[in-house]
Amino acid sequence: MEFTRRYLPMEWEERWRKEKEKRKRVIEEGGEGLEQDNRELRRIVAYNNSRMGLVSQGDKTKESGVRKTQTNTDDASGHISDEAFEDMEHHVCTFSSKTFSKEIFMTLKELQISSILTDVTLTTEDGSSFSVHSLILAAVSAFILDKLKEKNMGQSYNTQGKVTTWSVHLGNEVDKIGLQAVIEFAYSGDVPILNKDTLTQIKTAAKVLEVRRLLDLCNNIEDQCPKTEQDRISAGVHLKNMLRSIERLLEDKVGCDVILDLDGISFLVHRVILAASSDYFRGMFTCGMKESHQACITLPFVPACELEALISWSYSGTLHLSWNCVFEITCTALQLQFQPAFLLCLKFMREEMQINSCLDVESFAEAYGLSELLEEANDFVLRNFRDVSATPKFQDLPAQKLLDLLRCDGLCVPSELTVFRAVISWIQADPEERLAHAAVLMSGVRFPLMTFREFREVRAINLRMECFADKEVELYGSALKEFGFSLPKSAEYCRIRRPKDVLCVVGGDQLEPDVGKRIPSQDIWFANSLRNGTGLVKEIEWRRLGEIPDKPKFRHGVAVMDRRLFVAGGCYFYAKDNIMTSAYSYDPVTNTWKRLANMQEPRSNFSLVVHEERLYAIGGDKEIDTNTDSVEMYKPDSDSWRCAWSFPGLQSGFGSVTGPFLNGTCVWSSCKLIFLEKSSQCKFSQRKAQLCQCTTELNFTYIFEPYQPFFFYVIINN
Repeated sequence: MEFTRRYLPMEWEERWRKEKEKRKRVIEEGGEGLEQDNRELRRIVAYNNSRMGLVSQGDKTKESGVRKTQTNTDDASGHISDEAFEDMEHHVCTFSSKTFSKEIFMTLKELQISSILTDVTLTTEDGSSFSVHSLILAAVSAFILDKLKEKNMGQSYNTQGKVTTWSVHLGNEVDKIGLQAVIEFAYSGDVPILNKDTLTQIKTAAKVLEVRRLLDLCNNIEDQCPKTEQDRISAGVHLKNMLRSIERLLEDKVGCDVILDLDGISFLVHRVILAASSDYFRGMFTCGMKESHQACITLPFVPACELEALISWSYSGTLHLSWNCVFEITCTALQLQFQPAFLLCLKFMREEMQINSCLDVESFAEAYGLSELLEEANDFVLRNFRDVSATPKFQDLPAQKLLDLLRCDGLCVPSELTVFRAVISWIQADPEERLAHAAVLMSGVRFPLMTFREFREVRAINLRMECFADKEVELYGSALKEFGFSLPKSAEYCRIRRPKDVLCVVGGDQLEPDVGKRIPSQDIWFANSLRNGTGLVKEIEWRRLGEIPDKPKFRHGVAVMDRRLFVAGGCYFYAKDNIMTSAYSYDPVTNTWKRLANMQEPRSNFSLVVHEERLYAIGGDKEIDTNTDSVEMYKPDSDSWRCAWSFPGLQSGFGSVTGPFLNGTCVWSSCKLIFLEKSSQCKFSQRKAQLCQCTTELNFTYIFEPYQPFFFYVIINN
């Protein structure tokens, strides 16, 4: 019998027609025949679930809340309860920028230099005068604070609503240099001109204006006290303290000079802070608009709750975000041009993206033209397609959007059967309307990648859907043509995933096939793509990234920190003195290596982990077959290693992992799992747990880094 891929044999079509008629009679009659048919389908689904590593649905359907389609088949994906979704949506995360205080005070300094929104003039006996923002000076000067408290909002405006300025004469005790130093300290937290020659002038100004922190710095120099680490970082700390002081002034309504009215809800704020935080308000207050002369400004169409969050951010640099509010706050930040706050919201969406929120992020990014966020959200959906397809929001996807996902080569699924099940669940959410899209959506399922067992499930479910349909619909015939008469190895059908986070093999040694000896390697390889085969078969395409500098390495430590790859220690050959102390870092953006400081002692067969922006080299061998119990810590900012503490017992050839889900480091040794929890006394407590299986030949570090291509996700070295 000869036939082409385009047409099925007439005998097959006739057999399928009779099978449908028989099934319709069974459905109409019900009873034992229908129950037997349901049991058979459940058996097929359970078998396929077990092959894909999913929980068997049979006895746990009620317990896990698994969805059932109208065809009475068990869905393969566990359904997340509405309560779980609600908890995720209400979970609040605090996001802040480490550089916010520095950036906002730089902007405030620019405004002060240009005399924009300055409201007080400080004058000295020698005729020097400086226009400043009273709010900023009041945050450091008790003298100016008392003056500001004497003012109130009503006195800050004349009858036309124009801002009035005021002045303070400081008498003959304060000169230009001293006053200039106080102002510089208020806006930057630093006094570059403070030295022995200017000490007296600056100290006098600090006394008169009652700037306690500056007075302390002057006293330290006068007493010739050496600078401590606290003194060296005092500028940054000072700016953060300044922000907190300004925030307290807002709470006490001191120095507030404008009211924002939103449908009867009012916010009393400082113009200069809003101008420094938002380009929108900066233009409003400084470009001659009528609002620049108004004591009360009405903002129609701006939601009060979101504006309150952005005002709070303007004074603290912190946003409290949840999926319940992040999209509204982001829209308001975009509308009112709070650019840093807008970027924080995008950071939240990227870092906190969940299976129940990724589709919302994707829609939001597409609506606002945020191409990078759209790419990340789309990639997240593709990476987690099986879980995403189990969410209620997946059922709301437009048919065309779902088809685009199905046709994407980067769709990451354990089996093509997962794709088919996702289509079925989407159709069953509204079968009357969506059954018309079934044939087109099924064209996105790559049936040649299924096994015969998996296709039995397709046959059974398609048969039911065709029987339940009010109109004539043909599903199985097209699926069978694709399954039976297409080549699964062809590029048209294989899904090829190119992950952003990659598997990387660094160095190691290999067996020389001709003479049977082992040869150390300098090569670095990474997994460029993952190709789906039939069923659960996967093929990995490996590509060479480059070489380790200096010498070949094996039994070394590998870790990822701050988007860079770190390689330390190891052996370059098999003799007693071939253990190394060298360390290198690799930057995938610039494709460059950097030589780092050597470790304090040679170390191989050890574990290298990252914790709180530090590298820790744990245990290992200091000589061949001679273990060490030392732990070294590497600080990138000073490029130095130091002995951190002693490891509890001599260990080598173990694996370890650290992450945000652990308050410490897990170390695998032999068949034991040891949890090392660092206390404030730098000691370890141990908790042990049996592992089902253990491999002592593999030293691994598991690191999650959601960054750009070549930023390593899992690092393995043999």
